[in-house]
Amino acid sequence: MSNLGAAGDDGRLVALRKEFEHEARFSQVFVVLTVGATLIATLGLLANSPGVVIGAMVVAPWILPLQSMAFEILRGRLPMFLRALRTLMLGVAICLLLAMAVGHLVAFPSFGSEVMNRTSPNLLDLGVALVAGAVAMYAKLRKDAISALAGLAIAVALVPPICVVGLLLASAFWAQAYGALLLFATNLLGIMVGAMATLGTLERVYRGRLLHSRLGLTSLVLTALLVVPLGGSFFRLLDRSRRETKAQQLEAVIEQRLRSSTITLGGDPAIDLVGISIDWQKNPPLIRARVRVTDPAVPSSNQVAAVQDFINTNQAPLRFRLVVQRTAVDLIGPETAPNPPELEVLPAQEARPLPQGEAQETGASEPDT
Repeated sequence: MSNLGAAGDDGRLVALRKEFEHEARFSQVFVVLTVGATLIATLGLLANSPGVVIGAMVVAPWILPLQSMAFEILRGRLPMFLRALRTLMLGVAICLLLAMAVGHLVAFPSFGSEVMNRTSPNLLDLGVALVAGAVAMYAKLRKDAISALAGLAIAVALVPPICVVGLLLASAFWAQAYGALLLFATNLLGIMVGAMATLGTLERVYRGRLLHSRLGLTSLVLTALLVVPLGGSFFRLLDRSRRETKAQQLEAVIEQRLRSSTITLGGDPAIDLVGISIDWQKNPPLIRARVRVTDPAVPSSNQVAAVQDFINTNQAPLRFRLVVQRTAVDLIGPETAPNPPELEVLPAQEARPLPQGEAQETGASEPDT
């Protein structure tokens, strides 16, 4: 029985080897799919359409030679690895030249988010590539997981970064093109290493070969080297996210204080505070308060200055500049006699007194107009 099992495994591995060798070939089908995926992705990037770019990912055939490269690394067969690498690099060259040609033809002065979002890869992109490569190889080895291939084609994003490189090179955006090329290298190495890890885990005959193969070790070292630029980009992204969160929280606190603790923007019935926005690019940050007023003379410049002092006192040592954008509103309607108390649906609410400390501070800083 063990001999039969071994023979079955050998037969399956032979069939798998033939399949990978077939997928490593540079064929007409590979060229047609590469050209189609490139044009779809490039036009989708120019149109800033995520759906179109996703469609290009499904069409692209580059995962096939990439999986063959991972397989041949563990088999230790350099000629077949080079054959698959040549196929992939020819596809990259076709894609890059086509994207550059389209970029020169349309000559866009700027690009949308679909292009620019692919110029700043980070560790998250490497993680996605590793998982996508591992699951793609699993689906290759386990035919009952074939339903995952469409989703994996979307996750394995190789064509769009090269299209972005071509578009940016055509417009002489060198730094951004480098970022997109780094994303391609991240996806390429991450997918290959993930595929090798899965193959070595599921197939006993290939276990241990990853660390004993020069090509395998080279792939691991190159992937590890990517951690340096990707890590820097990741921590910059994390720092920016924290700063944006802090800015949003601070903006909400300032607006709440303006509504609850100031007479000018919170307690004057002639002034309706619509909202505030803060321009953090200014120094000091510029608070723009939008108000609707029934009296065009309010708030006065003295009142605005007093509110600014109140904000800066509460947010010290951070200082802000406050400007008020007011819109005059005319209230039109006839005078009407009041209802008797017994007909009131909701009694009028009494004004909520300000806290003692804030009332004194506000009263001292804001003149009564």
